Amino acid sequence: MRPEIDHGALFAATPSPYLVLAPDLVIVDVNDAYLRATGRTRADLLGQHVFDAFPDNPADPDADGVKNLGASLGRVMATGEADTMAVQKYDIPVVSKPGVFEERWWSPVNTPVKNADGRVAWIIHRVEDVTAFMQSRRFRRRSEGQGRRMTEREEGMEAELYARARELQRLNEELRAAHAREREVAVTLQEAMLHSPDLARHTNVAVRYLPAIGSLNVCGDWYDTVDLAEGRFTVAVGDVVGHGLEAATVMGMLRSALSAASRAMAGPAGALEVLGMYARSVDGALAATAVSVLVDTRSRLLVYSSAGHPPPVLLHGDGTCELLDQATDPPLGARPEHVPRPQAGMAYQTGDTLVLYTDGLIERRDEDIDSGLERLTTTLGDLAGLAPAGLADALLARLGVASGALDDIALVIVRV
Repeated sequence: MRPEIDHGALFAATPSPYLVLAPDLVIVDVNDAYLRATGRTRADLLGQHVFDAFPDNPADPDADGVKNLGASLGRVMATGEADTMAVQKYDIPVVSKPGVFEERWWSPVNTPVKNADGRVAWIIHRVEDVTAFMQSRRFRRRSEGQGRRMTEREEGMEAELYARARELQRLNEELRAAHAREREVAVTLQEAMLHSPDLARHTNVAVRYLPAIGSLNVCGDWYDTVDLAEGRFTVAVGDVVGHGLEAATVMGMLRSALSAASRAMAGPAGALEVLGMYARSVDGALAATAVSVLVDTRSRLLVYSSAGHPPPVLLHGDGTCELLDQATDPPLGARPEHVPRPQAGMAYQTGDTLVLYTDGLIERRDEDIDSGLERLTTTLGDLAGLAPAGLADALLARLGVASGALDDIALVIVRV
């Protein structure tokens, strides 16, 4: 039996200096190594904003520690990912001499700690004090302990190294800014492609879209809602193989085609038949999957058809789940000849919840899909009392994908 680990004691004893920041950058904890490195006490730091405790040296016109650290902490909050900084010259106040700063060089890493819903709850700021190393490049000591200034050549080499480090930091910041602009364009494009006018009329529907980790937010998963006559509407999700602009372009074409077919055909099977025939003429559309569910509020009936897609789930009020898996056919364009697609129905009770999703929600490496489906239905059962929006967020968090997964995720939750 393993002994219980005292994580507080481990944090206090860690030899590397650590500072814990809240999202508003107020210091909430600090370990002994950090206190020794800065000559502070816990009372000096706890409850202080990090830049009130450690402002820039006003005597150094080139001081940029606050700017650089602030940018790094901002990236951690925005991306939820760790950020390693270049070596920083960041002088700190001398406690015993008000207004006096001591030259310090640091190697910082900022790491997020997330809560259950995937948001950044804390930031761990770890630093290594490399002042002695940096200063040794300027003043070496003879073996007998006497000081020697660096030669003109050595001083030139150090100046060049420092200039290159600053230039590298500037280029990294420009690359980050360019990436942020590119990502903003990608997000705008994706939102435009996933815009569903009919969705705005359904307060009982919650949708979530998460791109694959490392992608630019432009991927091949989609969702859609189409209002029909006499209290009926369809809900659909689909998945195009691949990521990036090519997959997103195919996704937009298939999504539009299915939306039009859903308005023209009598049911989901007919709409998917039309979509399958259309997919054969679209490069990159073969092996795409989709599922469409017609919600008939008059008869409280779900009519559905699937083209190779993971089955939707009907979550009952008592927490039990049923899979809509009786009308499954191969992916779009997989058959060499046209064959009518199957269609099935399932009755629902007022207050039940329909859940549609793409495979990024349930698939894991080295695990079969049945394990993923069991994990999904078990988790949904535990969350049965939540409203659609809360259920969507809690489900993503409980499945460990609130910040994204290796594959795209589209999720639609309908309170029927």
